Amino acid sequence: MDVLWAVLVQPFVDMVSAPDFLLQVLWDGFVGGVLYALIALGFVLIFKASGIFNFAQGIMVVFAALTLVGLYALGMPAWVALALTLVVMFVLAVAVERLVLRPLVNQPDIILFMATIGLTYFLIGLGEFVFGGEPKVMITEALGLPTGMREWEVFGGVVFFQEIDIAAAAIAIVMVVGIGIFFHKTRIGRALRAVADDHQAALSVGISLEQIWVIVWFTAGVVALATGIMWGARSDVSFALQIIALKALPVLILGGFTSIPGAIVGGLIIGIGEKLGEIYWGPLIGGGIESWLAYVIALVFLLFRPQGLFGERIIERV
Repeated sequence: MDVLWAVLVQPFVDMVSAPDFLLQVLWDGFVGGVLYALIALGFVLIFKASGIFNFAQGIMVVFAALTLVGLYALGMPAWVALALTLVVMFVLAVAVERLVLRPLVNQPDIILFMATIGLTYFLIGLGEFVFGGEPKVMITEALGLPTGMREWEVFGGVVFFQEIDIAAAAIAIVMVVGIGIFFHKTRIGRALRAVADDHQAALSVGISLEQIWVIVWFTAGVVALATGIMWGARSDVSFALQIIALKALPVLILGGFTSIPGAIVGGLIIGIGEKLGEIYWGPLIGGGIESWLAYVIALVFLLFRPQGLFGERIIERV
């Protein structure tokens, strides 16, 4: 009975007894969830356009952030460095399309997936060669991002909000909504959906696969840059950031690999869920569950809805 009370009742008693602390936990989970959604968005875009899981999205986050910090370290103004980093990500998108995707078109999906693994290690080696392997400090203030703290007195207590977290959440929401509208309401978005449904049919009506792939990979690069700036501002810029991108896996499982709204919902579920689990249930088993709870949630979810909340149910004749 004591175990059941500790697992099923006591955490909720703690939530009710300290609502201000609960709000703090929910806010931290919300910010993390929005950033997870931003990471997952990069995976969704590329999967929709090519049907492959881009294993390199994590290192793209690191590479974009390192490029920004590296250009600033050379003496360039922050906004010039930001613009040049976007140029670098566009060049990377063109190079991936010309050197990786185009030669492997119509190959099995596993071949393209392995190609993205190769791209990952290439970018790791290139990043370490050009920028070195030591952690860098994100140029938060130079980019005009806030670094202070706000307080909100509520429920007899105080909830603290880091201004960089507020900015990160706002920018991530704007980007996710903006990209969602762009790919659902514009001609390029319609072309992307056509490519995602059937490559051969898209080619037959004059849609350029090469152009769509460049646009999608560049958009994923922009998302990676924004993600690198926000995560780098919260910690630092290092190759360890690519591990965070693995949290996109449970997010995609929950939301669906082809759904932009699914990336948002899945990110929030994982972000808030792992924070609640770490704070209220983690002490029961010694803490540290935040690093693996997301994968457990995804595993349980797979048992009931393997296509995700917004994914398409695949029916095959056997």
